[in-house]
Parts: sequence; structure tokens; C-alpha cells
Amino acid sequence: MLTLSAGRYSARIAPEAGGTIAALDWQGRDGRTHPLLHAPAGAVPQTETPNKFGAWAMLPFANRAFDSLVDDGHTRFTVPSNNPAGTIHGFGWQSVWQVERQDAGHTVLVHRRMAGSDPYRYLARQDIRLDESGMTVTLSLTNEADQALPFGMGLHPWFPCAADTRLSMTATGALIFGDQFRASGTQVFGDGGPYADNPVFASGTETAWSFLGWDGTARIETRSTGLAITLSASEKLRSPVVWAPAGVDFLCAEPQSHAAGAPSEKIVREASPLARLQPGETLEGWVRIAAEAI
Repeated sequence: MLTLSAGRYSARIAPEAGGTIAALDWQGRDGRTHPLLHAPAGAVPQTETPNKFGAWAMLPFANRAFDSLVDDGHTRFTVPSNNPAGTIHGFGWQSVWQVERQDAGHTVLVHRRMAGSDPYRYLARQDIRLDESGMTVTLSLTNEADQALPFGMGLHPWFPCAADTRLSMTATGALIFGDQFRASGTQVFGDGGPYADNPVFASGTETAWSFLGWDGTARIETRSTGLAITLSASEKLRSPVVWAPAGVDFLCAEPQSHAAGAPSEKIVREASPLARLQPGETLEGWVRIAAEAI
């Protein structure tokens, strides 16, 4: 496990378990330490099932490829299954990442896929940097196959959520989900969407959104803990998923390069497709998490 620190921020990272950021903490001016990522005591990152804590990279696509199918309308193939519905979140979260660089507040992790039954061959990097104002994770994904292929990526952070936690973010639209988060269409928001007015997040039922036209900033406020977390993302990662089961103490707000189901679903790729990368071409984007007292 790697440990990073800078200013009031510290992080623990497990390169051997999907390059997972297992914990991110911030010390307020009152001396209290606040977890900025959901990190249950004793939780250890593993690669059998997606870890429900911390933050980890999704690539070479994010979210679901139903029936393990990848089809961007040009190239069609199947990938190994790792979920009852097909394949979820790609392969990065199940892989060992190599430490390319490390110092007190910065590390660069590398994951290269050189073999497999499908055509995906790529080089992935996570550049994780702490400074006095937050943590920035820069993801890059380079096509190392000998053909153009559809790629996508994202970061999957799990944030603490209490009964009074509020989420503020705006978007121009979203997918319409059916069974198993399979989209049946899209909808347009005239008012910024369900979180434009900073509502209490917990609703007693499962929450599931795949937003379109996000402005790139979200704010999570919890008055009972005196903490606000700001999540921001670069232009390449503006198709976030917001998800949480009913009755849990976390929420997921996941900046992605494409909407949920885009690897396999025609109706989704028409709204928010994967990026078709030529050999040697790179997809890159960043996510930033910062804290403040309220």
C-alpha cells in the first residue's frame, strides 16, 4: 500500500489491487480528520468484485458492456465476462498496476494489457497527485492495438453519505433506464436536472442516473459533519453516473467519458459514444476532489 500526503490531504493506494485509491482524508483547521471517500474500517481492496469503497479507474470502458459485447457501429467483438449481466467497468480494476513514479504527494501507476481473446491492447496511466487544495487523478489510455478501436474510461469514487447529505450538480439530460440499467431512451432537462436545487440525496429508494451535458462540477455537502466535497472533471469526462442503493452510507458520482451502456447499446452510443482511437492515439482526462469546512 502506498501512502501520499500533501498539505492537509493524505491518501492510501493499492497498486496491486486495481490501482485503487483505498482512502482519501482531509484534516480540517479544527484538527478533525474527515474521510473524503467511503472507506469502511478494515476494508481491503480486492479484484474479485468491484470494491464498494475508495476510488478506482474504469477502462478500457466504463460501466456496463451488456452481454460482454463491444460494438461502436464500426467494430464488434466480445470481451471476457466479469458480471452476471456481461462485463462491468472494463479490466483496470481487476489488474495489477506498476508504480512508475512515486514521491511524497505524487505517484504514477501503469497498467498495460498485451494479450486477451479480444483485440484490446492498451497502455493506461493513473497520475495521482495531492497538493494543498485537493487530489487530482489524471487518467490516460493509449491504443496499442494494430487497429482502430472504441475506448472509454472514468473514475469511480465512493463518497460518504449521511441522512442530511445534499448533492448539487446540473446537466442538460440523462438516459432513461429500464431493467438492469439498460437504457430505453434519453430525456432532456429544462431545469438542470434532479440535483440542480441541492436536494437531500437519500431518498429511501435506489438512485440511478447516467447524465448528459454535465457542466463538470458537483458539490456534496453534509452539515452534520461540517464537510463539503467538490468533485470536478475535465471536458472528456462529462457523462457521469450517479448511483446508490437504498439505505446505504455512500453515494457514487462517477465522471465518465461516455454514458452507461455505450459499449454495447446503440441507443446509448448515439447520445454519448465511446471514443474511437487510432493505433497510438490517446484518450486523457482528469478528476479533482477537494474539501472545505462548512
